[in-house]
Amino acid sequence: MSDSNHDGAGETAHRHEGTIAHDAVTRRDAAVRAAVAQGLVGPEAPLVALLDVTGIRASAAALRAAFDQVSADGSRVLHAFAVKATPLVPVLRLLHDAGIGAEVASPGELALARAAGIPSSNIVLDSPAKTTAELREALTLGIALNADNPQELARIDALVAALPAPSHPAAARPTDLPATDTTLTAGTTGATTGGTADAAAIAATRAPAPVGLRVNPQVGSGAIEALSTATTTSKFGVPLRDAGAREWVVRAFLDRPWLTRLHIHSGSQGVALDLIAEGLAATYDLAEEINAKAGRQQIDTIDIGGGLPVNFGSDEQIPTYAAYARLLAERVPGLFDGRYGLVTEFGRSLLAKHGTVLARVEYAKSAGGRPIAVTHAGVQVAARTVYAPESWPLRIAAYDTEGRPKAGEAVAQDIAGPACFAGDLLARDRELPLLAAGDHVAALDTGAYYFAHHYAYNSLARPAVYGFAADDAGGVRFAVVRPAQTVDEIVAESGGAHTTSLTKGL
Repeated sequence: MSDSNHDGAGETAHRHEGTIAHDAVTRRDAAVRAAVAQGLVGPEAPLVALLDVTGIRASAAALRAAFDQVSADGSRVLHAFAVKATPLVPVLRLLHDAGIGAEVASPGELALARAAGIPSSNIVLDSPAKTTAELREALTLGIALNADNPQELARIDALVAALPAPSHPAAARPTDLPATDTTLTAGTTGATTGGTADAAAIAATRAPAPVGLRVNPQVGSGAIEALSTATTTSKFGVPLRDAGAREWVVRAFLDRPWLTRLHIHSGSQGVALDLIAEGLAATYDLAEEINAKAGRQQIDTIDIGGGLPVNFGSDEQIPTYAAYARLLAERVPGLFDGRYGLVTEFGRSLLAKHGTVLARVEYAKSAGGRPIAVTHAGVQVAARTVYAPESWPLRIAAYDTEGRPKAGEAVAQDIAGPACFAGDLLARDRELPLLAAGDHVAALDTGAYYFAHHYAYNSLARPAVYGFAADDAGGVRFAVVRPAQTVDEIVAESGGAHTTSLTKGL
């Protein structure tokens, strides 16, 4: 491709992204005005969260298309949404209808995925601290799981040996992934790696669900250390560069013909795409080594995790799934040639740009010459932003009393939350049209890890969440995703049924 053609393609892509961003802003502005007009937000309901259903569907379609474009014909991919990003049943059902499964990391998240109607074949269980009961449930239900460490793999050894083998092994495998021969023989040799059974017994068993092992390629940290999961000392997975670790991993697979997956996740927000690609390349090389030593394609699936960062600086949705998939295909072409099934675990990138926290300004005041808009959106919905504003800044949009974009000269002001500590600020010294009591502020890009991860400081109630989409008349229709938490529910959650347990119950 010539430079001129390449530049033209880039300009076309940029214009396309600009159109998407403009459409998203138009939908958001219409939803804010409709939410005010319909009384979803107001004096009696000063805080609400909104989800753009059209935008969510578009992101799901873009993800699927991006990987389809770089994969060989016949390749199968399971895109499993990281439930922790937005643990709301109607959202999971919407994604399921859009062809997206679920990645879960707790019994609660698994329950949410099942309540949304997601089949076991489209669910993946990950967690660094799974109990034996969780492992047993996943195996029994045919849910794919990734072991985190040697001790967990030893537990799985015992469970696999005790549980009955599936009568139809292929049925226990994700329907979106290629089935492989799961007939096992006791032909492997070497020391046992689990410590719960001898090598022959382990090799002779058959797993009732797909089982993988998470590895840590130890490629380094991104800009936000807390979200970098491939550091030298990360708590996740088997650290491949530690002495003897790679050899242990290879032996673990050779001793267990039913161990058929590798799992890698290098980090999330703040981790460069090149670093993610480096970790994936190392994992692919490991898969190739194991398959070569096994003399067959024992590893049939590579779970590449998620981690695509989100642009919190503007409405533009970059980096795109298409650009990320192309980068991976360039760096690790063998991953997309049809030999391996793929699992992805994107979360933030699917939902963040499609959520808005909308709060009414209760009071407008000033201190030390700086205006302060006191709102009902603070640490309870944006804990990361409040406690780590440098790493998690949020864009704020100003709307007037009727929910229209507010006009006027930009003035530096603080956007404060309701919690009882001075640092409860959504934004500090932010230039916006001067806000007054009765106006509204919108915290943008909050569809993931914000209103769905409530922080119960001051016993502040969880806000209602509504999905929105255009109606046939050009207006906006809303659907309840989660009702607002009531005061009675707060009391019940805080032990209200056990009032005298400490004074009379001991």
